[in-house]
Amino acid sequence: MKQVIPPQPTDMSIILTYRCPMRCKMCNIWKNSTVKSEEITPDEIKRLPNVKFINLTGGEPFVREDLEEIVEICFTKSPRVVISTSGWHEEKVIRLAQRFPKIGIRISIEGLSQKNDDLRGRAGGFDKGLRTLLTLKEMGLKDIGFGCTVSNNNSEDMLSLYQLSKSLGLEFATATFHNSYYFHKYDNVITNKEEVCRNFEKLINFQLKEKHPKSWFRAFFNMGLINYIEGKPRMLPCEAGLLNFFIEPNGDVYPCNGLEEKYWKEKMGNIRETPDFQEIWNGEQAQKVREMVKKCPKNCWMVGTASPVMKKYIKAPLTWSLKNEIRSLTGKSAVLDKCYYDVGQDPQQGNLREIF
Repeated sequence: MKQVIPPQPTDMSIILTYRCPMRCKMCNIWKNSTVKSEEITPDEIKRLPNVKFINLTGGEPFVREDLEEIVEICFTKSPRVVISTSGWHEEKVIRLAQRFPKIGIRISIEGLSQKNDDLRGRAGGFDKGLRTLLTLKEMGLKDIGFGCTVSNNNSEDMLSLYQLSKSLGLEFATATFHNSYYFHKYDNVITNKEEVCRNFEKLINFQLKEKHPKSWFRAFFNMGLINYIEGKPRMLPCEAGLLNFFIEPNGDVYPCNGLEEKYWKEKMGNIRETPDFQEIWNGEQAQKVREMVKKCPKNCWMVGTASPVMKKYIKAPLTWSLKNEIRSLTGKSAVLDKCYYDVGQDPQQGNLREIF
């Protein structure tokens, strides 16, 4: 294979642990817990490159007793660090935010009180999450908000959470459930597609009525979720392993967290086995993985891989957003008929074919 020197990544996600106090129905991470002593260490994180954005995720990052040390290191690597959390460990979240007031916090809340606690498998989870967000807001943190994963029966609650977040001046991030090695789930299927997509359409039109362009781009992202649910190819290509990467708790480097062995699953390297990250990033194995990404049959649309290409191919979300913002200003609904942007991607990518 011809040696190709790739650009440096802009985004990285570090999966700090698969230990988790929640018992989510759409995710089996909690059934596949990692061993504390085998998880990636702060010193190993120092081997990672400088990027524009770092997401710290799990499992539950706040079970890590050395999380503050990890965050301190991450802020030497990137100006923006965001932690995805259940909010279950309220006091730990508040203590870390006091030390790092520029930290981003996204608390996963899947619905209003009863719905959230049912989906996440722990009574009191909604109360803990909301109370934590209110405390963070009172402390003056800016980069805080909800993260909602839409499944079969919580899309109406998603709209209520959006209104709640807007009234509180908080960020609101969306996702829909996927199958992958990361989630340890392979049977997540949206069975009421019409209802879920209809509620995403409502959310899109709400977001287009906002004044901030960031909300219009979120509307475009949510259009991508409709596209995904309906089984269509990604609106923009996946460039996982080129613009971004994921680090597993054992140090494995993957292009994304959406891989499934029934299609393909191959790592780029391991930072324990190869401490020089550039050796991994520029190596033949990483290039082999990138070539596999180009023809990957999955049509995932998750923020970790969608956000980097939305920035790279900004003309697509910008044009879509401006057109629909004008429609919104004139009282018209968004036009949701442009679902694929040809920027030279391989037509085999995202066509949902089986690989044997």
